[in-house]
Amino acid sequence: MEPTQPAPPTSNISVRRGEPLVVIDHVDKHYGELHVLNDINTVVNRGEVVVVIGPSGSGKSTLCRAINRLETIDSGSIAIDGVALPEEGAALAKLRADVGMVFQSFNLFAHKTVLENVTLAPIRVKRMSRKDAEAKAMELLERVGVANQAKKLPAQLSGGQQQRVAIARSLAMNPKLILMDEPTSALDPEMINEVLDVMIGLAKDGMTMIVVTHEMGFARKAADRVLFMADGKIVEEATPAEFFDNPQSDRAKDFLSKILEH
Repeated sequence: MEPTQPAPPTSNISVRRGEPLVVIDHVDKHYGELHVLNDINTVVNRGEVVVVIGPSGSGKSTLCRAINRLETIDSGSIAIDGVALPEEGAALAKLRADVGMVFQSFNLFAHKTVLENVTLAPIRVKRMSRKDAEAKAMELLERVGVANQAKKLPAQLSGGQQQRVAIARSLAMNPKLILMDEPTSALDPEMINEVLDVMIGLAKDGMTMIVVTHEMGFARKAADRVLFMADGKIVEEATPAEFFDNPQSDRAKDFLSKILEH
């Protein structure tokens, strides 16, 4: 009788629900002579966490911002949940209500309390009652660990707390997708983990996320897939284990040797 083989180690990848949520098809964008997005093709499935990494100037943030049309594209198409990105007007506003965005800078309203920051869009855009919006906001602030700061103004919070409020604000709209563009790069080192912990929790809960980050530990722990970009192109697309342990391209090997030796 043949000896039983040990089960292969499970990787982090799990295309958990399988249906495509974001379809990026032959997308190009130029800034003058600079080809910042060069024939980008990828699909992000519902419930998947895709981390985009690469050197500065590789097109990561431009791609992230193009997905909710904060950046226009020159050619190709981007569709979310089967609907092509609208160019403007009410349809674009509706799409943006379905796509949360967390930026490097927290972009909170300085003159509004934490609670008001989180309830503003649900009340104005989704026409929720103030009572319901505040109850939902307090749940979300509890989830990200800052419920006790609800009455404070953003300036009274640390950077890590402000970014967690920004994540709660994006969740308040019940988005289908959250885009995160370098969400920890403006934070002091001791605050980074408190934000990454919230992001890992969202990943475990099945939130679809596209995250541009330099945090390789987060990519290893929470990503289903890593997209490595350089010079406006997706150079590699792999599970975290495959990418970090066995990068295929010289560009990726060079990038990882510089990042991981520090």
